[in-house]
Amino acid sequence: MPDCASLPSLCVRSVLTLLTLTAALAGPLTASAAPSKGKTAAAARSDNAPDVVQYGQREDVVAFAQQVTERHQLPVDWAVKQLAAARYLPRVAQLVMPPPAGAPKNWEAYRARMVDAQRVREGVRWWAQHEDSLRQAEARYGVPASFIVAIIGVETYYGRITGDFKVIDALATLAFDFPKGRSDRSGFYRDELEAFLRWCAREGRDPHSVKGSYAGAIGLPQFMPSSILKYAVDFDGDGKIDLNTHGADVVGSVAHYFAEFGWERGQPTHFAVKPPTDTRDRAHLLAPDIVPSFTAQQMAERGAELDEAGRTYTGPLALVELQMGERAPAYVAGTKNFYVVTRYNWSSYYAMAVIELARSLRQARPEAKP
Repeated sequence: MPDCASLPSLCVRSVLTLLTLTAALAGPLTASAAPSKGKTAAAARSDNAPDVVQYGQREDVVAFAQQVTERHQLPVDWAVKQLAAARYLPRVAQLVMPPPAGAPKNWEAYRARMVDAQRVREGVRWWAQHEDSLRQAEARYGVPASFIVAIIGVETYYGRITGDFKVIDALATLAFDFPKGRSDRSGFYRDELEAFLRWCAREGRDPHSVKGSYAGAIGLPQFMPSSILKYAVDFDGDGKIDLNTHGADVVGSVAHYFAEFGWERGQPTHFAVKPPTDTRDRAHLLAPDIVPSFTAQQMAERGAELDEAGRTYTGPLALVELQMGERAPAYVAGTKNFYVVTRYNWSSYYAMAVIELARSLRQARPEAKP
């Protein structure tokens, strides 16, 4: 998902039991919790589905709808009606929480999940189906076809896993009842809910018909609503943008997203590097995380040994660490293009998975065979 979503990308996720969370949340969200004057009204339970909580005429929800309609000249009755019917989803509140502490990160294990033989085969097939659009997007935006296909493969397995949550329910849950126990991101989700309502109104969509991830990401590229408004393009020129069934729009939108974040045509994503042996020098180079901040000379002065191509590279670089479980970490020197890939998901592991899948796809293409 893009970085309006620097959120975890939508891959296959395990779903844990919800009984404890549901019980804990049942009290403040029941209709019997009558609002006192000046306080937010509790959500009302749906009459025909007593186990589902709807937001109804909750004061903060209605106020939000009125603010959105004022800012964007939307019908206030329409916005209030859509949000009143939105449901609180305990499962969403649980999934947005950080995973429990467990085994240390392991790049090789992560790669094995994301760059498996089946995903490569499906990617080669998807590439062949959309070859014309991919060629046009690469020519226009400079983003290689292999990277566009790899993003779709990592995000949604070429459309197999796009999410089965009603986006309006997921976003309302995170906008108005963000769970305690982690940093509050309700402001981010309110912005995304606003963008979602704007997009639905613009496209004439029923907000309750749109499905997506638990975080509100939509379609094959898993764009958050604000990213749809900013970066999605009508690449096939049919007058509408469809990120679910129109491969051309999916291809063009991903390429446009990369280009808008500064993808440099023809530049590599990373170079091989041996990290400094001195722990202070290594810590200094790792401090900016994945943000390219050092020249090749500055890295060398700190004891990093770049390969030949890296030593002659003139752009900024980042020392990127990939943990390998109990073994010593692996390292690469990331370029600006590496950083651009992380605009989809702020993770070096995610970026390397996309890069490795793109490489595997190129190698598996029929024309790549000797």
